[in-house]
Amino acid sequence: MLDVIALALGFLFDQFLGDSPHWPHPVRWIGGLIPFLERPLRRCGGERIGGIVLLVAVTAIVACGTWAVLSLAGRWHPWAQVAVASVLIYYGLAARSLARETEAVLKPCEKGDLAEARKRLSGIVGRDTGDLGSEEINRACIETTAENSTDGVVAALFYAALAGPVGLWVYKAINTLDSMVGYRNPLYARFGWASARMDDLANYLPARLTYVLLSIAAFLSGRHGRQAFRIGWRDGRKHPSPNSGWPEAAMAGALDVQLGGPSTYGGVLSQKPRLGDPGKPLTIDTVRQAIRLMLWTSWLAFLLAIGCRLALGHLLPSVYDRHSACFSATQ
Repeated sequence: MLDVIALALGFLFDQFLGDSPHWPHPVRWIGGLIPFLERPLRRCGGERIGGIVLLVAVTAIVACGTWAVLSLAGRWHPWAQVAVASVLIYYGLAARSLARETEAVLKPCEKGDLAEARKRLSGIVGRDTGDLGSEEINRACIETTAENSTDGVVAALFYAALAGPVGLWVYKAINTLDSMVGYRNPLYARFGWASARMDDLANYLPARLTYVLLSIAAFLSGRHGRQAFRIGWRDGRKHPSPNSGWPEAAMAGALDVQLGGPSTYGGVLSQKPRLGDPGKPLTIDTVRQAIRLMLWTSWLAFLLAIGCRLALGHLLPSVYDRHSACFSATQ
């Protein structure tokens, strides 16, 4: 039961607080570890082998570090472990931060300050933003909100439900590796291959679960739920990524808009397939509807995670319960 409490607290902290850019964050520590290990690993064993070793080393360090912190807290008191686990889960979720950062792009758009909107958008998307018009800014916001519904919310809750904070942070390590070395360019095509493929594998089930939950959220929030299911199923496989298309296509159907099309990355044009049918224009209000759908989806994912954790608790005693039993036995 203590693991359910930790999961609930971590989720609620994220929903009502979000991340502060000024607080220390484990993702930044992982982001510092990766280039530290990358340099020596490139020089020994070849790029492909070095990339595999990087993946194994980073995920192992993160898993062991997370387990050690939880174990030390549990030795002090079970509730101390619950508190630490709650904070780790909170740091691993990004629903409120995603909503806040996307909203920060919209505010200068409302004032007609596209230069400031492009600048803020560059902090949450990988595409080039310097020449984007207002509708392209809105499209980028909707697409990143949909995609990060998987990465920042559903997948994190999925792995937290299965394996607690350790599982969540192993997933976050894989996700961070992919964002830093998983590029298809001459520098990382071979070195980042293992991280990119592992990220595809880790997101395979969560992306499809996001498609289902987002479509249900569309029903519950008065959007186009039936259309989200239909277009998500029809267009989810069109995207060059094996996973990103599922939430993006569902979002397109739910909002009755069309996403995809040309985007530029590092000066290189990428022509992505169109997702959804031509419908409403991509406005600021459409982006806000996408944000609300993402938040609805996060609550559905949370309820599902709690249900899974309760079901698993009947089969496998959690680490929290074992520490609690040991503590009670010593009283």
